Amino acid sequence: MLRSFLPLFLMTFLICLFIVLMQFLWKSIDDLVGKGLEVHVIAELFFYAALTMVPMALPLAILLASLMTFGNLGERFELTAIKASGISLMKAMRPLIVFISLVAVGAFFFQNYVLPVAQVKMWTLFYSVRQKSPELEIPEGVFYDQIKGYNFYVERKDRETGTLYDMMIYDVSRGFENSRIILADSGHLKLADDKAHLFLQLFDGEQFENLKENTAGAPSSGNQPYRRESFKLKEILLAFDAGFNRMDESGMRNQYVGKNIKELRATIDSVSHRVDSVGSIYADALINTPYLHINRTARKNIDGELVDVVVPPVQLDRPLDIDSLFYIRHPERITSYLNQALMKAQRMKQDYEFKSYAMQDDRKTIRRHDIEMQKKFTLSFACLIFFFIGAPLGAIIRKGGLGAPLVISVLLFIVYYIIDNTGYKMARDGKIPVWEGMWLSSAILLPLGVFFTYKAVKDSAVFDMDAYKNLVRRLTGSLHRELEVKEFVMQEVIPSEAISLLTSLIDKCGHISNEYKALAPMKRLKYIFVRFPGREEAQLILNDTVDYLSNSKDTRVINLVNRFPFQLTTRTADTTVDTAKALVAMLEETSVSENVAYPENKEDKN
Repeated sequence: MLRSFLPLFLMTFLICLFIVLMQFLWKSIDDLVGKGLEVHVIAELFFYAALTMVPMALPLAILLASLMTFGNLGERFELTAIKASGISLMKAMRPLIVFISLVAVGAFFFQNYVLPVAQVKMWTLFYSVRQKSPELEIPEGVFYDQIKGYNFYVERKDRETGTLYDMMIYDVSRGFENSRIILADSGHLKLADDKAHLFLQLFDGEQFENLKENTAGAPSSGNQPYRRESFKLKEILLAFDAGFNRMDESGMRNQYVGKNIKELRATIDSVSHRVDSVGSIYADALINTPYLHINRTARKNIDGELVDVVVPPVQLDRPLDIDSLFYIRHPERITSYLNQALMKAQRMKQDYEFKSYAMQDDRKTIRRHDIEMQKKFTLSFACLIFFFIGAPLGAIIRKGGLGAPLVISVLLFIVYYIIDNTGYKMARDGKIPVWEGMWLSSAILLPLGVFFTYKAVKDSAVFDMDAYKNLVRRLTGSLHRELEVKEFVMQEVIPSEAISLLTSLIDKCGHISNEYKALAPMKRLKYIFVRFPGREEAQLILNDTVDYLSNSKDTRVINLVNRFPFQLTTRTADTTVDTAKALVAMLEETSVSENVAYPENKEDKN
């Protein structure tokens, strides 16, 4: 089993890792292309990115490899031979269960110790690449804005000599109001030796410069001074950092992606303690704030010691007429009072909103750290679940190769990814507890794995659509027989015996139908799918009648027998009675015609 599983597992893991790595490449292609990065920098970035993609590729690889392994065994009938030799499916899976358990334990340690380091290095390197200036390559006929503070336009350029023709340069490095515009017939642009500046040579051109900053203290007027300059040769040195500078890893290491379980718990505890402390302070301030100049507490001298005592609520002799108090004095100040009250309410609202934003940031930090801690465990559990889905499913469908297992694996993994991503976003936004969001996908797929394992052990036909259709038809009484006239029969059908069986069936089914119709409408619902009294005996008579009449060579009799339902219910009792009566009439007619054709006279018969 291990020799069959391990090569497939290694192959599928590398394929899945390559696919998710390509997904990372397509998402970040704009940040990598045109930067002039060295090969070792790109290789290092892809190496760390591959390590961070292991949690996504590992469960998919286990699912696909287990499906292919047991699908191949079932397709080549090796699984049948294993079961025929007395080895159960669970016993055959035992070596792989031990191996997957070891993989799950290794995945936990990988998530806790290796992944934080890989994520810190990957994201630090990725952000360093994003901040690197692009490789200097000015296109023709469009504006180029990758040089900070400058916009270049070149009509055409000579690829061999590097000469740029019909140049237009907008210099907004000192602000838009102090911009410069340079027009030149031709020029050269190259990187300086220190790789921190660009050396620009311009020929036969003009420069227009705004002089607003030089007239900042002068009185304002409708005219705006500017300077115009014509030149034959102009040389400009532009600041341009073309080097690759790595960011410091300490900032990323302090984020949740760079911490193990111990560090995550320490951060969660410290931030939670701060949230509780600040929340208690805010709550005390809110409770003790005086309203309408009424304090909640008052300081009293009790036994020579000053103690804060809660002031009881003010008791009113009669309801307070607010309008009379509002209009009784200075009616001309009503608008002023309303404005002051509104401003005071707005200040309090802004104050509490600011406090709530600070609390929300801390709670978001707690949730992100808790999510990262839950991920340390969900990967290991997902590996076990996907194995117990893939291995029994492969034993059921009995399809090897890469076609059907790949389709099923992708569909199952898409379902898992959608559920997991939904739970992650809901937990991140605080809509549900973190542990519920992160374990949502596992909780949904675990019953699926238990179901497939049980069906595979019992050799049940899970994907036999005819079995499900027959089950529904049997429950609803709509499943009919498909008997045909036999070429050879061991026992001829005697009409009198057949009529006797049919008469008993008519009596039993008629009795059931009459009793059922005599019940109250609400009580009838009880006997639709449950056993009605006497239905077991009627079912046995129906089975004996069908077995006996199936030996008939009369096509009309066989067609009527096919109308009998498989499962006798209260709703099919009337149909069964009608069919049985039709058979009795047909058998009596057949019996009479046989007696007329063959009278009881041996000589006439001969």
